[in-house]
Amino acid sequence: MSAPTLDQLRSYTIARSLFAPTSLPRALAKLGYVQADPIRAPARAQDLMLRQRVKNYRAGDLERLYPRLDIEEDFFVNYGFVSRATHELMHPRKGGARRAWDPTARRRAAQLLRFVHARGSVHPREVEAHFGLGQVTNYWGGTSSATTHLLEKMHYRGLLRVARRDNGVRVYQALAEKPVVKSTKERNARIDTLIDLLVALHAPLPKPSFGPLLNRLRFAVPQWEPQLKPAIARARERLASTKVNGIDWYWPADEAPVSTRRYSGAPEVHLLAPFDPVVWDRRRFELLWNWSYRFEAYTPVAKRLRGYYALPLLWRDQVIGWANLTLANSQLTTELGFTSLRPKDKNFERELEAELVRMRAFLGV
Repeated sequence: MSAPTLDQLRSYTIARSLFAPTSLPRALAKLGYVQADPIRAPARAQDLMLRQRVKNYRAGDLERLYPRLDIEEDFFVNYGFVSRATHELMHPRKGGARRAWDPTARRRAAQLLRFVHARGSVHPREVEAHFGLGQVTNYWGGTSSATTHLLEKMHYRGLLRVARRDNGVRVYQALAEKPVVKSTKERNARIDTLIDLLVALHAPLPKPSFGPLLNRLRFAVPQWEPQLKPAIARARERLASTKVNGIDWYWPADEAPVSTRRYSGAPEVHLLAPFDPVVWDRRRFELLWNWSYRFEAYTPVAKRLRGYYALPLLWRDQVIGWANLTLANSQLTTELGFTSLRPKDKNFERELEAELVRMRAFLGV
């Protein structure tokens, strides 16, 4: 098989990720993982990603339908939604020295777990009213509820699951603690499966991204962090790869970038979420489209280049710019930016307007 060109890798990247819209369960199964983010600009990232891949998807459908779907909220390489099968592969997250609990935390967790078992499901404010654990310093250096912090730690360890959300707030249920995986063969098989899931989501992967991305599985399986390095070496052996423009690229062994084509009838313009698999890997993004895209929501206003929540603008197989969308008083306003000149093709204007019509329907405006 001949080595793909960079143009073919670009088309392959889009074709395998922006598959023909299907049902929500099938789209979730095909993706394997959907990153979550709480910012709404104009909708949450998970909804913006799924609207491209699910027929007639509306903002909030994932949260609304979550209790009926075969998925779990959990940490993978970031926080998001994974299948229950993937959730099972990652747990129990026990044995990682980095996150060992002190006696006080263990005692509080045991008390809280008994409380959740007795109630069936709990809202954090119920736990706060019962235990009143006070405040803790959070990741950002500010203070947050110690109750919420402990619930999140127990969820991460697999002692609790998210049953549903009430106005965006997680409502938890207790889970039976799973046995620790002692078999080396089973442990390696689980890690290899998680790596394959991650590669399937983000392929093709350039070598500069390959190691850093796979190493993020230390958040999914902190108990097996020392085993990630040999697992990544195994992955390099079983994946397909080739050198393009002096850089090694990796993808699943059963796929062929050269023969991949975009699906017929695909919309020509897509406004992508900042965490969409097509654009998530910023190193790959720059290699494929020759400009740097950055997520600037947490960048000081004076230093922003493209806006608070710029959505990459995909036209055919090129990301040619970005859009900032603002929803106010049931009106959607759009500000566009381009890396060079705005396309003069009338087809672009027609397809851009079609994408904005889809966006309005998705938002319900």
